[in-house]
Amino acid sequence: MLGLASWVKAGPAIDRHALVSRHDLHGSDFEIPLGNGNFAFNADGTGLETFSGNTMSHWCWHSFPLPPGVSQTDIKPWATSDHGRLKGATTKMPAPIYGWSRVNPHPLNLGRIGFVGSEGARLQPSDVRFDSRHLEMWTGLLESKFTCLGQHVTVKTCVDPKNDTVAVQVTSPLLKNGRLKVLLDFPAPSFAKSPWVGDFSQTSGHRTDVVQNKDGRLELRRTIDETKYDVVLSTTGNISTTDSAMHRFVVMAKSGSDTLDFTCGFGATAAADAIQTVAGIEAACADSWMAFWKSGGAIDLSGSKDPRWMELERRIVLSQYQLAVQSAGDYPPAEVGLTGLDPWRGKWHFEMIWWHLAHYALWDRWPKAEKALSNYQRLASVAREIAKNFDYRGLMWPKQTGPNGYNDGYPSEMPLLWKEPHPIFFAELDYRLHPNAATLAKWKDVVFGTADFMADYPTKNATTGHYDLDPVWAAWEGPIDKNTIFELGYWHATLEMAQQWRLRLGLKRDAHWDDVAKDLAPLPTKDGLYIYSSAWPNTFALRDFDHLDHIGIAGMLPPFPGLDPDTARRTVKEVARDWQWERVWGWDFPWLAMAAARVSEPKIAVEALLNPAAKNHYDERGLCTGGPPPYLPGNGGLLYAVAMMAAGWDGAPHRNAPGFPDNGSWKVRWEGLKPAP
Repeated sequence: MLGLASWVKAGPAIDRHALVSRHDLHGSDFEIPLGNGNFAFNADGTGLETFSGNTMSHWCWHSFPLPPGVSQTDIKPWATSDHGRLKGATTKMPAPIYGWSRVNPHPLNLGRIGFVGSEGARLQPSDVRFDSRHLEMWTGLLESKFTCLGQHVTVKTCVDPKNDTVAVQVTSPLLKNGRLKVLLDFPAPSFAKSPWVGDFSQTSGHRTDVVQNKDGRLELRRTIDETKYDVVLSTTGNISTTDSAMHRFVVMAKSGSDTLDFTCGFGATAAADAIQTVAGIEAACADSWMAFWKSGGAIDLSGSKDPRWMELERRIVLSQYQLAVQSAGDYPPAEVGLTGLDPWRGKWHFEMIWWHLAHYALWDRWPKAEKALSNYQRLASVAREIAKNFDYRGLMWPKQTGPNGYNDGYPSEMPLLWKEPHPIFFAELDYRLHPNAATLAKWKDVVFGTADFMADYPTKNATTGHYDLDPVWAAWEGPIDKNTIFELGYWHATLEMAQQWRLRLGLKRDAHWDDVAKDLAPLPTKDGLYIYSSAWPNTFALRDFDHLDHIGIAGMLPPFPGLDPDTARRTVKEVARDWQWERVWGWDFPWLAMAAARVSEPKIAVEALLNPAAKNHYDERGLCTGGPPPYLPGNGGLLYAVAMMAAGWDGAPHRNAPGFPDNGSWKVRWEGLKPAP
């Protein structure tokens, strides 16, 4: 029996079109990602990628050739020469192996599409005056208007919801005589040309073969080392392939026409997929986004008296859009999503998956998370290899990785423990939405394998009698220590979840899991407050600038044995009173909001979400910038927090929006949300 919150929202339906439309994007030259969750076209002020922007996907990954003297057998999932139980940070592999593993694999920039003049030179910002731009959120259609050479240009851009295809219509007198054309070109993979994610000046090291060029349809095969993908360009105009050796292809309107339509599809099946017209893709895009906004959850704050309601609602609506565009694909996203490469070479981080995807459960849009979460099942054999190398039972999950599931070798990756319980939490979210035998079967091996590792990892302390989490690199990524607070709390909460899975399957509780949970080291405290660890008693004096692990136990996690509500509340109030907010990361603010809501401090919860610190900034597009920008964990954390604050959580106060102040300043209308565990 699920302990779901008993209070159920009732009332008139929210006007979702009005809610979404009041946050349409307007503006000039910032990039706007257009996409379908697995693919994104990042349009600049021209509606294309003339000055900036990349075309990125979750499915296209590349690896450079191995260095001389290095063979594939030298590349291990655990990415270290160490074997046996962890004693701390792992040892770096020799330089050639370590350097290669850190970089590979990485996502590829599929290509860019931008405007060029009559001589084929790419337009420069000084050539353009931006007039207006409008992304209609309800339909996903972007219209950009600018002036070039004294003439108006209108560009309509959208992305197919199912196939990775961008559709564009350009209207301008400049098209009639070839004074304005469109260029499709491709880069060699490189990390030296940020933010282009590739080197467009390098013609060697990659191939662009023309498979077909007939009747306004150009089919290309891209080859970069072992990576291959297809590109299909279809147009009402003409296509020039005279620069094919330079990886450049020009599209221009037919003589005398002031309109140019084209579609450009990418992928292994691009040739079969690229059969739709621009009008057909526009219609499909509009239908898909309307269905998205009409489904799942919604929060309307427009009746609030607090003047900040519009900004909070803007962040909520735009976060839904941005994550649906960038974080609903084949693999978990990088922290910057599908905008480009981050300091981690576009790999995803297994500890950050929660922040990207957990919100889909509370917003009742679970299908958008399922493909990425299926990587837990797909990579279970790799996780078992990693655990076996370190002499642990079960599944030990990697940290910074790509589709192969291999660690990239950074020494703190293995003892960074808070990544380990995530799959149990996700399984529980799935079961709350789908309490049936199919869900149990899907997650059983992952839940049990993860719990086996979690129960095997701690060591029994002969002096205290407790099980110690030792070593551990804390969620706040401090020096290696033992018994850090969030990891202890997460171990408690998810080991009990795993036991409930045994009971649901008709099995007895696992005695060893229970023994470890019962005797885990106690949560560290000092002066009536939770602290990072007993080795860091100066949390509030010298560490008041890092991740909020000591309140995360009371917000992200449901109540568990050993968590004292009064201590948690005092800790939340102390953190809110005095913390160095300019030094935290974007997901710390919603982390505080979750905890504040649970400990009955709703004013602190709202203030956390609207904290004016630079790390809690959400730009014109609604993207959090509280990390290497954009920083999508902030967006995902925001959506999880506000869903909790609106719909509640198991055991929440029996009133509407229990995480918001009940003093008349906030009027929260919501529907379609699910309570948090």
